[in-house]
Formats: sequence, C-alpha cells, structure tokens
Amino acid sequence: MTFKYVPEPFRIKMVEPIKMLTREEREQKIKEANYNTFALKGEDVYIDLLTDSGTNAMSDTQWAGVMRGDEAYAGGRSYYNLVEACQDIFGYKYIQPVHQGRAAEKVLFGLLLEPGKVSISNMHFDTTRAHVEIAGARAIDCVVKEAKDPSHIAPFKGNMDVERLEALIDEHGKENVGVVVMTITNNSAGGQPVSIANMREVSAICKKYDIPLCIDAARFAENAYFIKQREEEFKNSSIKEIIREIFSYGDMFTMSAKKDAIVNMGGLLGIKENEELYQLAKGRTISFEGFTTYGGLSGRDLEALAIGLYEGLDENYLAYRSGQMQYLAARLDEAGIAYQSPVGGHGVFVDAKALFPHIPYNEFPGQALAIELYKEAGIRTCDIGSYMLGNDPDTGEQLKADFEFTRLAIPRRVYTQSHIDIMADALIAIKERASEVKGYRITWEPPILRHFQAHLEPIK
Repeated sequence: MTFKYVPEPFRIKMVEPIKMLTREEREQKIKEANYNTFALKGEDVYIDLLTDSGTNAMSDTQWAGVMRGDEAYAGGRSYYNLVEACQDIFGYKYIQPVHQGRAAEKVLFGLLLEPGKVSISNMHFDTTRAHVEIAGARAIDCVVKEAKDPSHIAPFKGNMDVERLEALIDEHGKENVGVVVMTITNNSAGGQPVSIANMREVSAICKKYDIPLCIDAARFAENAYFIKQREEEFKNSSIKEIIREIFSYGDMFTMSAKKDAIVNMGGLLGIKENEELYQLAKGRTISFEGFTTYGGLSGRDLEALAIGLYEGLDENYLAYRSGQMQYLAARLDEAGIAYQSPVGGHGVFVDAKALFPHIPYNEFPGQALAIELYKEAGIRTCDIGSYMLGNDPDTGEQLKADFEFTRLAIPRRVYTQSHIDIMADALIAIKERASEVKGYRITWEPPILRHFQAHLEPIK
C-alpha cells in the first residue's frame, strides 16, 4: 500500500554533516568493530538507527532553556520546573530525576527485588532485565500471544497476557513477585502499544495480590497517541488526558527521558504516593547519582527535559513521528519484506528470521541483518532477538527469543523522507541476495548485557 509521507511540522535551523564511506571502507570498519555495530565510530555511520535514545534533535525552545538552566548543586530552579511539569503531566506526587532510565531501574529495583523473587513484565527490555538480575531476581516476560506472530495485525500487541500473569503469580506465590512492569510502548515486542483496557486489568490483578505496578514509561507519549487512534473510548481525549489515565493505574514509573521527552540525556523515577519508598529511593539516588535535586544531571539538562516533556505531547508532532514509521513500513510492504506489524511507534522492527530462514537463532539472524545494512548503505541498527537476549543466568545456555528482529530505531526530528527511502532501498537490495547471507558466532562476551560489547565473527 502507498502511504503519503507526513511533512515535518518544523523548519530545519541547524545541520550536521554526515558522509558515506565506500563499500570497501564499510566492510573494513565493521570487521575492525568485531561485527558489533555498537563498536563502530559515529563518524563512520551514514544513517544512525542504533537507537532513538538520546539521539534526538532538541528545539529552539529547549536550547534556550539550556542557557537558562540553574546549575545550583541543591535546590536549583530547573529542578523545581521539572518536578512541576512531571506532576502536571503524570499526576504523581514524588519525582526524582536521574541521569537516564537504567539509573532509575538501579535505584528502584534494589528496593523491590532480591534473590528468590521475580519480576513479571509484558516484556523487559535489555537494561530492565539486567537490573532485575543484578538484584538477584529473575525476569519473566508475559506478552500477549498475538505479539509473537509478526504478520498478525492487532491494535495492541504490546499488552500483558493477563490470564498468564495471574497464573504466574499463583505459580511463584504473590510474596515472591517483587514487581509487575508494564513497558509502554513495548519495545522488545516491536514498539507495540499497550491499551488502557489492558492497564486496568493488570492494575486490578496487582491490587488483588498487593503487588506494586511499575510503568516503564520511556515512550509514554507515543503509546498515548496509539490509544487515541485505536481505543474507541479515548478517540476524543487529549494526549495529556490519556497519559493521566494510563498513569493512574500504576504505583510508580521509571523513564528514560531520552526518548519521548526529546532530550539527549536524562531520566525520571516517579512514585505516586508511597512516601516511605520515595525516602528510600532518595537515599539510593544520593549514593548512585548525586544529590536529589540534580540526580546526576546538569541544571541545563533538567530545564531542557521540563520543556521536552510538553513538546512530546503535541499531536501534530506525534502524527509526523508515527507517519515516518508508516511510510517506511508501506515501502517494505510493497517489497514483500516482513516486519512486526502493524508498525510500532519508534522504529520498524524487520523480521530477520523471515528474511533469513536459513540462519538459526543461535547464529543471530537479527545481528546478521544489522551488519548487512551497514555494509549496504552505512546504516547502523541493532538486533532485538536471541543475540540481545543472551544466556540463561542459571544454566549459561543461549536463550531463544520469541522474535529475531533488526530494529531500525528512528531518532526524533533528525531524518527526512530521503533518508527513509535509503533505508527501504537498502533492505530491498539485501532481500535480493538474502540466501547468500551467513550467520555469526560469538568469540567473546561479557557476563551481562553482552550485545553492547561482544565480539563476533562470520560463520564461513
């Protein structure tokens, strides 16, 4: 199907030069990087889709806020501006800034989890799973069944399987479930949204068993936009009203603000009303991040974040943002290239298993496609599959992921239609020689979050 590109709701005021290396140079660079796209130098990348986290373009208003940032060590004006914005948008009483999302997880999960406990989520992302395991607990994913079929069209493939959630609580015992985590949008499932109806059901189960419900809120505004488009009850609600409704069902949230708050650095921990938990979190923040009123951030970061939270709610911006994904997905539809459909909010998750059916999960088809995209067009992406999932923390055996995706995560307000056409053209070119592509083996890996650092080699 043809999808008309949604024009940018902004003018470009500043540009950053990029360059395309030759094919021979790119092949040498990825080899020197041990076939790990995280190890490539940014200057050797033409279009960088490794992540949409912290890679966004800030607005003129945000840059003006950078100049106004209050750099007081304690009690700076920018901290109070941020707290006021968060209380207005999310409705939570206690707000703690941290330097990014994984810092919020480190501060919070050490208070909720310990050896013998589990965390149940619609899907844990990589750092979330890591912090569960660092606390000595185990992470269990509980996404709805329809999410596991990339070709299946459903409006809310990010949802929690509530029937299985309750069965898992019964199986492990409610006293051993330290937290339930709702990731919005569900990144590991392909940037898929969660419905408010599902949030209500999950919240009711958590209340029934007295288990805290934490929202992983990195892409909260994109999720709210999907709800407005797809959930009949909220078609006439504002994005802000939808957000307040979503967060009313949680007890706390962690957020990488480097996504929907459109900043280059920052994170948040929100606690609805549990003052005792907040005081404990403040103590851990001082130990790990810095004093509570800056949380590891400069005053200018806090100021830009307070502004960006509101900019990310603009419906014209969200329509353009979603439209970029839909345009790329439409081009892939025309070429017969499978992806997690319908397309998600922050990127296109190409089904590498469908593209490379001859590459088994333990030879990492998602990583193989990421490497081919760099060779083909200087595009940097990453695997969201078995390579990222890693090994069983108890047995050391390679885990098999539900998906073998290559994620094209598109930074906010950065790339134009012509760049997206290059992405599509590169994937089409790779499809034409897909049978020639080989898998990879790991030659070295760290014990946790291996995909950031591991070394690989092609299987000959």
